[in-house]
Amino acid sequence: MDVESLHTTISHVESIEEVLGYEKKFNYQVELRGKITRDMVEEVSKLKGEPDWMRRLRLRMLELFEKMPTPKWVRAVREIDLEALVHYAKPQTQVVSSWDEVPKEIRQYYEKLGLPEIEAKALLGLGAQFDSEIIYFNLKKKLQERGVVMLPMEEAVKKYPELVQKYFMRVFPPEHKFAALHGALWSGGVFIYVPPGVRIEQPLETFFFIGQSMESQMEHSIVVADRGAYVHWIEGCSAPRLLKYSFHNGMVEGYAHEDATLKITTVQNWSRDVVNFNNKRAIAEARARVNWVEGSIGSKTTYTFPSTVLLGEGAATEIVGITAAKGPYWKENGAKVWHLAPKTNSRVVNKSISAEGGVVVYRGVIHVQRGAKRAKSHVQCDSLVLDKDSATLTIPHDQVFEKTAVVTHEATASTISEEKLTYLRTRGLSEADAKAAVVLGFVSDILKDLPFEYAVVLGRVIELEFGRLSKVG
Repeated sequence: MDVESLHTTISHVESIEEVLGYEKKFNYQVELRGKITRDMVEEVSKLKGEPDWMRRLRLRMLELFEKMPTPKWVRAVREIDLEALVHYAKPQTQVVSSWDEVPKEIRQYYEKLGLPEIEAKALLGLGAQFDSEIIYFNLKKKLQERGVVMLPMEEAVKKYPELVQKYFMRVFPPEHKFAALHGALWSGGVFIYVPPGVRIEQPLETFFFIGQSMESQMEHSIVVADRGAYVHWIEGCSAPRLLKYSFHNGMVEGYAHEDATLKITTVQNWSRDVVNFNNKRAIAEARARVNWVEGSIGSKTTYTFPSTVLLGEGAATEIVGITAAKGPYWKENGAKVWHLAPKTNSRVVNKSISAEGGVVVYRGVIHVQRGAKRAKSHVQCDSLVLDKDSATLTIPHDQVFEKTAVVTHEATASTISEEKLTYLRTRGLSEADAKAAVVLGFVSDILKDLPFEYAVVLGRVIELEFGRLSKVG
């Protein structure tokens, strides 16, 4: 299937729920549910055959989770009954490197999403996770020959313990309750290490899928670009229509050493019954660059704040977010940047679209430490509000302690005018197509920077979300 065919296939459905249908019943090798205790954490570690240092880390995280309060600014997560969730669900399959070896009932989901075709055309490495475990993994031989490490996180913990320990929950420490919970019960995810001077021009990807209701998915991914290296990692997320709800509480840690470039792109299209909580942070050393693109379309509630610590002189970051809330949903997609060295530079661009009672929040922090001379930061928040029942909120927090720093922020909010729709209708577009065209035009400057296959898919998802609105504010 080529990209045009994939576009055509997706165009015949209205949402990810219609692409994937309702959840199916699966049998699992292991399911751990109920109260989160020391015994549960120990059992997860035992099942994975982990070294003692990881078991001890999990138990420290559990102690912190039990002591920490729920963050006051979090909505919806309070509604989750953690004791009712399955916190570890191991499918009845092993890790394989051929799609033909993936159980048919699971493989069908990935085929409907076009993942095997995208892998063949655009990716040098791919991991696919189903619930709590990676089930498909393939890294092209030419990357292995160049010293690139890409492994399911469980394997990396055993094969490269000293390397993994340098980064695991050191970039994003357990600074709030749900980060600590993640540290205690994490499962799955990927570890990527690119050696000094190695440039990987095609992306690597990991795709995370939640298969059933009443599950928590807590994958942990680490992406490291060593000195002068370049890597682009894509994170995909999805789920079918769930009968109840599920909870996603993943973590991504990135590290760009001196003169390295690290790009992380997320295309998140959960179904409407997923509460999505992400913990994402990267560190950039001298002259390194970290770019985040966060496409947040589906889910019931989302909290995701890609963050960069500009640790070395001349380090830079760009954090771009697209957030959509159609219906009575609450979405937060913000950004955080810490300028800790001179001549550091950050740019944050956040685009949000809300309709039919949806609320989108930009919550951001720009921190410039004293001594970070001539640091520069610009934040731009643009919101498209499609009716009077919907809302957008911008909550910036600037902490500037350096007189030579330049920190700017601008925000705009707009609606689709009747004049614009009338003009497009006179050009032969239906009202639905006209609305979709305006929405796509609103995010087009972001889509153009994505790999072509993902720009097509994400653009079509946005078009399907907002091309069939019932009213215009």
